[in-house]
Amino acid sequence: MTEDIRFLPESDSAGAEPRPVTIDGADEADPEVILAAVARPPVRVEAAKPTPPEAPPEPPRRALPIRVAVWLASVAEWCFGLVCMMVGLAFLASIPILQFISLGYLLEASGRVTRSGRLRDGFIGIRPAARIGGAIAGGWVLLLPARITADMAYSAQLIQFDGQLYRNWRFGSIVLSVILVVHIVTVLCAGGRLRYYLWPLYTPFALPVQWFRGRRLSTWLPPAILLSQIRRGKVFERARDATWDFAARLQIPYFFWLGLRGFAGAVTWLFIPILLLMGSSLLPPGPAFLSGLLGAMLFSVLLLYLPFLQAHFAAERSMVAMFDVPAVRDMFKRAPIAFWTALLVTLVFALPLYLLKIELTPQEVVWLPSLAFVAFIFPSRLLTGWALGRAVRRREPRHGLWRWVFSWGMLPLTGAYVLIAYATQFLSWYGTWSLLEQHAFLTPAPFFSQ
Repeated sequence: MTEDIRFLPESDSAGAEPRPVTIDGADEADPEVILAAVARPPVRVEAAKPTPPEAPPEPPRRALPIRVAVWLASVAEWCFGLVCMMVGLAFLASIPILQFISLGYLLEASGRVTRSGRLRDGFIGIRPAARIGGAIAGGWVLLLPARITADMAYSAQLIQFDGQLYRNWRFGSIVLSVILVVHIVTVLCAGGRLRYYLWPLYTPFALPVQWFRGRRLSTWLPPAILLSQIRRGKVFERARDATWDFAARLQIPYFFWLGLRGFAGAVTWLFIPILLLMGSSLLPPGPAFLSGLLGAMLFSVLLLYLPFLQAHFAAERSMVAMFDVPAVRDMFKRAPIAFWTALLVTLVFALPLYLLKIELTPQEVVWLPSLAFVAFIFPSRLLTGWALGRAVRRREPRHGLWRWVFSWGMLPLTGAYVLIAYATQFLSWYGTWSLLEQHAFLTPAPFFSQ
């Protein structure tokens, strides 16, 4: 094989360009060529510069109606996820011990808003909540025909025990249940999206559209997705790992530990004032008056700091921050209006919830009033974090007039709240002991006896 060999000798003087030397028609194995190359001064071989790869073409932009439809679908999924999150927190809040998970979520929401200053950062895990809620709601609705046929079989059995009509309904109920369970398992293995439950209905319409777009069945059709996973093997291992990763992203142990510590810190602050308020009803008339007066004064002052101390604790993730009163006072100087607004919303939203304590809630529907508790307390936590976030991002304190007006303006708010909270013991089912159930600062739904 012959080719042209180019040698670039080093320049004789600094800065001079090297002079290329070409040996035409030379063979790589020719000894004369090798000796001639060795006899020359040290050479520098010019390496070819790699050509940069061409940037991939940008994907074509979707049409405006398609972009609007995708945006509306995303908004609908987010709203559905928010509803599922509220229902899930209410369900957890109605179960002892698991209540700390709900409280931890609310504290983490206020802590994230404090750190970032954006209210949207307090909506944690909304998309995963939509996935879980969609899977549960879809499965529940899908099993309705099986429950109806089971009820019909039971009615037929009551009319004629072991009759032909009963056997027919029972056989149909078993067959339908097996089909629906297989359908639910297929949907869950494909990702558990809510729309996957309806794949037998939309497949005839979506098939030509997806074929025109060039999409494979294994990317959108649940049975095809499951078959592709089976062909790849290790279906159980993949499902186990995906479930574990999804559960780890929920951060349930973290929320539980945060809620437990936040609960302990709030109880430490509330113990003495609430105990004194309870003494006004349990002690003799003379000591009862002094106990109630002192408890009301301490509780009024505590309300000025406790919501913001809890948000500060969640933002710093340290128990020391739960008792850092000077830090909260310093932050109030930089955002007095925001602090006053957050305290107003926290106390006003907490008052209607006392009405849910008048009657004992049946255990079967205890999560329904819990939903009201979570729906009222969650915005309060977000606004408290927003107030602290504004204070953290301001370097200079506001004018002294504003600080003076809104600091004194907080006292009527706390005084009115203490008066109403004290009066609720005469309406609550648990009487004086209901003063221990401070849902605005402790667990969202204070149903410890359920």
